[in-house]
Amino acid sequence: MSDTLSKLAKTLPRLPRGFIDHGPAALGAQRRMLETIREVYELYGFEAVETPFVEYTEALGKFLPDTDRPNAGVFSFRDDDEQWLSLRYDLTAPLARHVAEHFDRLPKPYRSYRAGYVFRNEKPGPGRFRQFMQCDADTVGSASPAADAEICMMAADTMERLGIPRGAYIVKVNNRKVLDGVMEAIGLGGEANAGRRLTVLRAIDKLDRLGPDGVKLLLGAGRKDESGDFTKGAGLDDSQAATILAFTSARAGDNAATIANLRTLTLAGAGEEGIDELAQIAALTASSGYGEDRVLIDPSVVRGLEYYTGPVFEVELTFEVRDEDGRNVRFGSVAGGGRYDGLVGRFRDEPVPATGFSIGVSRLIAALTHLGKVSTEDETGPVVVLVMDRDQAASYQKLVATLRQAGIRAEMYLGAAGMNAQMKYADRRNSPCAVIQGSNERAAGEVQIKDLKLGATLRAIKDRSEYLAQQAEAQFSVRSEDLVAGVRRVLARKG
Repeated sequence: MSDTLSKLAKTLPRLPRGFIDHGPAALGAQRRMLETIREVYELYGFEAVETPFVEYTEALGKFLPDTDRPNAGVFSFRDDDEQWLSLRYDLTAPLARHVAEHFDRLPKPYRSYRAGYVFRNEKPGPGRFRQFMQCDADTVGSASPAADAEICMMAADTMERLGIPRGAYIVKVNNRKVLDGVMEAIGLGGEANAGRRLTVLRAIDKLDRLGPDGVKLLLGAGRKDESGDFTKGAGLDDSQAATILAFTSARAGDNAATIANLRTLTLAGAGEEGIDELAQIAALTASSGYGEDRVLIDPSVVRGLEYYTGPVFEVELTFEVRDEDGRNVRFGSVAGGGRYDGLVGRFRDEPVPATGFSIGVSRLIAALTHLGKVSTEDETGPVVVLVMDRDQAASYQKLVATLRQAGIRAEMYLGAAGMNAQMKYADRRNSPCAVIQGSNERAAGEVQIKDLKLGATLRAIKDRSEYLAQQAEAQFSVRSEDLVAGVRRVLARKG
């Protein structure tokens, strides 16, 4: 009876919805990719900074506590002082807090980058997780369009350093001031129209998928999709919708022509200022050799976060992949950002301009895997020193130490199984080779080195002479003092 109760009391091992475990292969790919990104960022003069996973909820700005708990979107809890704390939902809001808190001692402009996990308390779905990694770079304290242009050029360089060829990506640039100017010109300015403006932004964001006709429906009364579901529109009249579509279709053959088209639009507010900023970004990037094939002015780009105040950027991969239904679709966006001049100012009396962008690490790894730039195989494991005689643990540990001192990953088998099980263990560890020393080898001052990968291929060799030659390499003896050279002989075959 007690055994039954004990079994019933066992905790079921299960992963929370929206989270994922990462194995050695995925973590290795992520580490290598982040190292490449870091090299590019530091080449541009950005320095590393790290903020904690947890911030005061009020510091995040976008989500504030209601009477019972913070609104949906963040994971939140109260500390001992009844203060609301939240897991960060992006890396930008914590940076704004960090800059404001240390404002007087930081150099301005302040150029920094950071990589880390962020958390969204949202409904998970296919490819949509509640925890994921971002890698950001930001310049705080400069209002110059040169800072925005530099972000665009750095984004392009990052893609190419990661192995995405020119022509397979594009850095698209727009300006929220221009879009806001269009909105004001058609009577959608002011706080009272915030909801309708958001509906318009969502419609524009679907331009690639639905085309101008589909977007026009969403700008008007609404649109019914193929399944019969109806999406309510922004309620614009034909004239208003035509103005919005004229703005989104202003892109021309080159950046200069696109900007010329934008200047023909009727704008209000800071719209003309936004066009001037786009013209400066285009000129700055072109002067450094970043043409329209890398940095493109595109009025259809819409960034969803409400705190963007000027230029916005999106890094789009242009090659096609197969979707779940076998259709060819573009891979799409892997990074984005823009200017957010009001975010740091939430903490200070004076305005603090800022601009930056964020890479979605998991999505970019998926793209690199598709291009064959990321290995999906497990990384090579350590050399495993087998334990043949239990009373000789010190001798085996000495062999392991010799390998480690030579910079070779190695471990001594710590289980209690026999030789066959130990060999299987080395295979499961993806070890390049096993080191074997029984009593006979010890007495002779030798060790056996077994190449596990080469040994596995022997069965497929039909030619006897070739088999014998390969067998001699698959397992061979060396003097104990030549252990390191023997293992390196195997490792050299693995590249």
